[in-house]
Amino acid sequence: MTQLTTPKIPGPEAFDTAEAAVARLEELYAAATAFLTEGFTAAMSGQAPDRRMRAYYPEVRLTTTTHARVDSRLSFGHVYQPGTYAATITRPDLFRNYLTQQIGLLIANHGQPVTIGASDTPIPVHFAVGGLTVPQEGAVDFVLRDYFDVPDLTTTNDDIVNGTYVSPDGTGPLAPFTAQRVDYSLARLSHYTATDPEHFQNHVLFTNYQFYVAEFEAFARAALADPDSGYTSFVSTGNAEITTPDGVLPPADKVPQMPSFHLKRPDSSGITLVNIGVGPSNAKTATDHIAVLRPHAWLMVGHCAGLRHTQALGDFVLAHGYLREDHVLDDDLPVWVPIPALAEVQVALEEAVEDVTELQGYDLKRIMRTGTVATIDNRNWELRDQSGPVQRLSQSRAIALDMESATIAANGYRFRVPYGTLLCVSDKPLHGELKLPGMASDFYRTQVSRHLAIGVRAMEALRTMPLERLHSRKLRSFDETAFL
Repeated sequence: MTQLTTPKIPGPEAFDTAEAAVARLEELYAAATAFLTEGFTAAMSGQAPDRRMRAYYPEVRLTTTTHARVDSRLSFGHVYQPGTYAATITRPDLFRNYLTQQIGLLIANHGQPVTIGASDTPIPVHFAVGGLTVPQEGAVDFVLRDYFDVPDLTTTNDDIVNGTYVSPDGTGPLAPFTAQRVDYSLARLSHYTATDPEHFQNHVLFTNYQFYVAEFEAFARAALADPDSGYTSFVSTGNAEITTPDGVLPPADKVPQMPSFHLKRPDSSGITLVNIGVGPSNAKTATDHIAVLRPHAWLMVGHCAGLRHTQALGDFVLAHGYLREDHVLDDDLPVWVPIPALAEVQVALEEAVEDVTELQGYDLKRIMRTGTVATIDNRNWELRDQSGPVQRLSQSRAIALDMESATIAANGYRFRVPYGTLLCVSDKPLHGELKLPGMASDFYRTQVSRHLAIGVRAMEALRTMPLERLHSRKLRSFDETAFL
């Protein structure tokens, strides 16, 4: 049997301040990853390992024998019953503000310290070595998994957020994701979006057309020209970053699957725009991975098909409900689960439409409808027998149809991320107005800028809202993790 060696680190210790607890998490994680990086680098330089090298994720743990006395309006920051709870932690440097806030609430609400130490979950070498490339199996003269730990799907899943997690020893989860699940998504984000996770902001706009990217960059440059805007830089694909309105962004070497752009503020309260393209698969992929960053809100601002005679191209649709025929989340969130509208997000979106269009009350109904948005997984559904789809659309009272919105909303519900949808009608296939080149070009020129401005305005309103109000109890189960 191969001998096992591990780094020397401090043993478990209780902390009664969040800052000290997070500092210890950073110390343990840095020691663990440095140990693995040193061993891996030596192995890749020709020094074949003579023993197995293993390091463990740090963890935060709480054991309480009494129920917490907390404000019943607060949906997070405490455990619901006595017991032992734990969470493995990765990249505490990246999540420092989040961890400080969540651990601080835990200590305050329970009136007792948390314990910080090493967990029993090994860190896969792929996630520990930073910018180094881990070779595929067979590319080196030793078997990688014989000497280093590799990703393990038993701890890389969504069991906690899906409500299917069963603890092997009775310890409850403190956080919605395990450390390996977070590391997996951080790596996927860099791959799919061509920007590092460090650049993502707490307010995320999703769109399904490239036209919005140019408008977002124009808005960002204007914001950087305004010293009172609070925005400090703009990041494009390839992690290219500018801090002045006339900064030069080099062209990307290649366009990623879901390019992302970040208008940053020092406290990460800026806005990220992700062009997810078309289809529910991309919508699920993007939200699956961005969710581990624990954003405060995400909104869909894209194009849709209008389904009513009274709608016109360029009208807005504010989703109050969703007809889910996207199918990509059926195994994680059954279609019988309602996806409620969140009052705080709905109000922010409607008020943003009023501000940008300068229409209010009954006059606003001329250009915006509220109702059900249907999301499907077949872009060319019009070419099939329409009797079935049209009947379902009519029965659901749907007013618009797209391929992403219900997926984004449902994953927001599943991951406890506040969500909303404001779409813009770009065609009316049931009424003979198809998305043809000439119509589309005119539509894009006149509507994209205004639509994006509404999404940005809504996000800026949500940014000023206290977290305990924005993170609605509607998104929390009766048996929830303490961390958001």
